[in-house]
Amino acid sequence: MTRPFRAAVVGTGAIAGAHAEALRAHAGRIDTVAVHDLATDRAEAFAETWRIPTVHTSIDDIVKSGVDLVHLCTPPSTHLPIALRCLEAGVNVLVEKPPTLSLAELDRLAAAAAGSGAHLATVFQHRFGSGAARLRALIAAGDLGRSLLATCHTLWFRDDAYFAVPWRGKWETEGGGPTMGHGIHQFDLLLSVLGDWERVTAVAARRSRPVQTEDVSMALVEFADGTVASVVNSVVSPRQTSSLRFDFERATVELDHLYGYDDTNWTITPAPGSAAVDWPAGTVRSGHADQLAAVLDALDAGSEPPVGIADTRRTMEFVAALYASAATGQRVRRGEIGADHPFYRAMNGDRWTFA
Repeated sequence: MTRPFRAAVVGTGAIAGAHAEALRAHAGRIDTVAVHDLATDRAEAFAETWRIPTVHTSIDDIVKSGVDLVHLCTPPSTHLPIALRCLEAGVNVLVEKPPTLSLAELDRLAAAAAGSGAHLATVFQHRFGSGAARLRALIAAGDLGRSLLATCHTLWFRDDAYFAVPWRGKWETEGGGPTMGHGIHQFDLLLSVLGDWERVTAVAARRSRPVQTEDVSMALVEFADGTVASVVNSVVSPRQTSSLRFDFERATVELDHLYGYDDTNWTITPAPGSAAVDWPAGTVRSGHADQLAAVLDALDAGSEPPVGIADTRRTMEFVAALYASAATGQRVRRGEIGADHPFYRAMNGDRWTFA
C-alpha cells in the first residue's frame, strides 16, 4: 500500500487510550483520522487529546469516510452490530475482547468477512510480547521436550462499584463474568502456546459480587497433545496476579505479571539433570502497539491479520465449553457446541444465571 492506512477509533472509554497510543506508535504507517462515540462531547474531548481531526456522529459516516481499519472499543453487546456494518462495507476491524457475546455472533461476523473480503481480528495482545514468541519458538524447535502440565491463573479484584456500570456483570450485555472479560487474555495466551484443546471440565460460582454472572471459575483442560492444565479466573482476589506456568520435560517456564509483561516477568528453570535452556533477552512488551504492528504487516501483505476469526473462535469456543460444563456438570469436548446447542447462542445457554 503506497499511502498510510487510515484508522478510526469507535468508542472512547478507558481502553480507547491504549489504542490511541498504539496508533501513535505507528504514525508513519497508519493515520488516525476519525473518532466516534455516542456521547459527542466525549468524542470531541478524545479527538482533542489525541489530535484526531474528525469526529463522526454515526457508524455509517465512519464506514463511508474511506477508513481502512476500525478500532472497536465499545461495550461488548455493541460489537456485533458495529463490526457487522464495518465488515459488510469492506472495512477491517480490530475489536476489543470479548469480540462477541456468543459463538453464533462470531459466526455471523465470519460470514460477513468472507462475503466482503474484509478482516476481523481480536485484541489478544499478550500473544505478542517477545517472551511469548520465544516460548513458542523453543517449543517448535523441541528444545523443551514434551509439554506435560500447565496452570493459568487470572486472580484479580474488582469491587462492587466496578459493577455499577450498567452493562457489567450481565449475560445479555457483557456475555459473562471474569471468564469472558478478564481471564480471557491469559488463557488465550495459554491456548496460543499449547495449541488445540480437546476437553474441558469446569465449575463456576458467584461468591461475592452483585452480578448475574459468575465472579469465579475454574477449569481442568485436556489438550490434543496430552497436556493437562488448570485455568482459574477471579474478580474477588485481593492480591492480584496474572500467572502462567508451563512444565515441560526439560524445564519449567513461568510468567508472573498483572496487566502486561516484559522479559523481566519470565523465568525458566531447567529440570534436574537437564542443561540450561538459552533464553535470550527480548525487548517487546505485551501490548496493543505490538499487536497492531503485526496487523499492519498482514494488511500490507494482503493476508489475514493475526488472531483472526479462526484463532478467535478457538478461544471463544473454549469460553463456551467452560460455561456449558459448569452449568451442566458434564465434560465438554471441542466441537460439541454446534448450532443446535444452547451454549452456541449465549454463554449462559439462554437460561443459566446466578442472580
